[in-house]
Amino acid sequence: MKNAAWLIVGIAVGFVAAHQVSKTPQGKQFFDDVDAKAREFSAAVVDGYKQREAELRAAVAEAEDTIADLTNRLK
Repeated sequence: MKNAAWLIVGIAVGFVAAHQVSKTPQGKQFFDDVDAKAREFSAAVVDGYKQREAELRAAVAEAEDTIADLTNRLK
């Protein structure tokens, strides 16, 4: 329980410190840069996910076509 209290205190102190730093021009620039980089990273993750999903859908479609062809040949 003591560790949880320290964790909460640390989060609160960090939040207050970040809020104070963000009031300065340099702090605002820093947080704007962090935000931009986080958005770039999340966009890259989304793009990669969509690309991989398209690849898997194409592979499944190809496998379905192959199975259909084999089924038709066995008839």
